[in-house]
Amino acid sequence: MANIQQVAKEAGVSVATVSRVLNGQNTVSAKTKMKVEEAIKKLNYEPSLLGRNLRTSESRLLLILIPSISNPFYLEIIKGIEQVAISLNYNILLCETDSNPEKENIYFDLVRKKMADGIISMDPAVNVETLKKLAENYAIIQCSEYEEGTGIPYVTIDNEEASYRAVKHLIQIGHSKIALINADEKYLFARQRKMGYKRALEENGITLKNEYIIPAQHLSFENGQHAMKKILNLKDRPTAVFAVSDLLAIGALKEINASGFTVPGDFAVVGFDKIDFSNMTNPTLTTIAQPMHKMGTLAAKMLIDKIKGKEVESILLDHELVIRESTSR
Repeated sequence: MANIQQVAKEAGVSVATVSRVLNGQNTVSAKTKMKVEEAIKKLNYEPSLLGRNLRTSESRLLLILIPSISNPFYLEIIKGIEQVAISLNYNILLCETDSNPEKENIYFDLVRKKMADGIISMDPAVNVETLKKLAENYAIIQCSEYEEGTGIPYVTIDNEEASYRAVKHLIQIGHSKIALINADEKYLFARQRKMGYKRALEENGITLKNEYIIPAQHLSFENGQHAMKKILNLKDRPTAVFAVSDLLAIGALKEINASGFTVPGDFAVVGFDKIDFSNMTNPTLTTIAQPMHKMGTLAAKMLIDKIKGKEVESILLDHELVIRESTSR
């Protein structure tokens, strides 16, 4: 494999001149640049990224923090991030945190040690104080999940308004007994989506029943099943269910069908996220669509702008209520 000295010899220039061409510096004449590029092509020379990164103090690596790689919600966001990153000559590293502070610190250290240029955090359980401290010196963006008052820019949707629209839809089609399958309320999105649920009930004169609010430990299919079992065992059973994620809603659908009930005949069900699987269920799932791909592309652009020292503002994206068979009578 050719080295930079051989390229310099072939082009009849110094090693420093080859280095300047590789780094895109405009202090080299067009004629000399052409000679160097021809030599690189002829010798099939591959410049050392590590060497370049050491010279420029850049790693060209972006860290993407997600709590679980198995949740399909993150897939479209990651595709959006990757699309922008690759187009701007950055690489991405997916970091599954399992909401574990020790694992988070390993990834944070990559940034502290300049082995990565910045972080897009999608982990609702991230250590906010650590992230806030890190953001004082390094580029950090929050995507989908965020914490208020940190000063860290974020891109997300209005979770309260979205869940309000979902529950209002259930009320409009005739339901007044509506259960909520919620995530752990230590997460901001869970608190916001519960607020939207409560607001829709209050505005329509429906009394809030605490037994209708079922917490789920994790956003998973199994937790949706367990939550639905509890709902089915209630004496005064609801006729509709709003779940704060599609995975929970799909688990609820499975449990309803397994128990001999029908959707939407006995229960109407609404999810949240519009993951691909939500259109593959029987019946298909009414859900809140988040613009996940756009969220990813914007998060990547925001992070790269931040890395370059530009001012970055938080962005609130639109959502959409997608009405399908699980609420259609």
